[in-house]
Amino acid sequence: MTGQTFPLNAWYAAAYDVEVGRSLLSRKICNKPLVLYRKENGEAVALADACWHRLVPLSGGELNGDNVICPYHGLEYDDSGRCVYMPSQETINPSACVKSYPIVEKHRLIWIWPGNPALADPAKVPDLHWNDDPEWAADGKHIHAKCDYRLVVDNLMDLTHETFVHGSSIGNRAVAEAPFETTHTDREAKVTRWMVDIEAPPFWAAQLGQKDHVDRWQIINFEAPSTIVIEVGIAPTGTGAPEGDRSKGVEGRVLNTMTPETDTTCHYFWAFARNYDLKNQARTHQLREGVSSVFREDEAVLEAQQKAIEENPDHIFYNLNIDSGSMWARRLIDRMIDEEQAVRIAAE
Repeated sequence: MTGQTFPLNAWYAAAYDVEVGRSLLSRKICNKPLVLYRKENGEAVALADACWHRLVPLSGGELNGDNVICPYHGLEYDDSGRCVYMPSQETINPSACVKSYPIVEKHRLIWIWPGNPALADPAKVPDLHWNDDPEWAADGKHIHAKCDYRLVVDNLMDLTHETFVHGSSIGNRAVAEAPFETTHTDREAKVTRWMVDIEAPPFWAAQLGQKDHVDRWQIINFEAPSTIVIEVGIAPTGTGAPEGDRSKGVEGRVLNTMTPETDTTCHYFWAFARNYDLKNQARTHQLREGVSSVFREDEAVLEAQQKAIEENPDHIFYNLNIDSGSMWARRLIDRMIDEEQAVRIAAE
């Protein structure tokens, strides 16, 4: 794992919308320290978290209206990053500014574009509409994971591990044994797995309300560089789910978007959305906490894997058939990085 590990010209989730308010939030995105806050009109702002004067983090300061005041010498910056006040002088140095980042608020997340701002097209924000769609009930959390974000991508693109890591909740032997199909485009990869006429694992048996044999599906949709939507669900065997009629079953979306913090740590934003029993807030809470417990099992494995990678820097990884989805995801990430580097080299 050498060289650049993530593209910069992409939208990355920086925070859940409820995390950003009228106080200063410090967060590192793609090795860049940022400070986030909301203006008085509610609009979100993202600035570089380092004062132009002596590089003291602005996140330790305070807000004055829509402006940020540095905690060290009191320099004041507006929402564009321009310094508008310096102590003990009337003339403001015209170079006094900090970087302002393009920002979009969508699907209950605050998205940041850390690369070339001229390329920041809001239409390219990943589609996680289930998170605020009235036809779905969703909730989730933010995980600070001590691992390369690509290890989370690998984990989600190959759900075979459910059999072994999550056997008490969502996994059983059928997941590891079922055939699957992997397809891809130049920015997306998909892994489709159907498990027909199987015993429902505990989590899904509880959702369906019966323990009869079921047909189960997992359709993993990856969008480079780091967003994954997994279609999941079960239906009683013989009710037509594999043929396209899922109406007799229960269905969910596992929404995942990972943001590199550093080369070896990341922010992981997830939510579980369902299209049944929508008014039951207690169930929404129960599902969020249940999925959170499952992801804590993943987190432990991934952090141990990251530590082992750092302790064995010369180790060569070999791929199995089950790695086809993660292999394609990695190739698409690398393609984005290569394209960026080619443009940068040409410009230089």
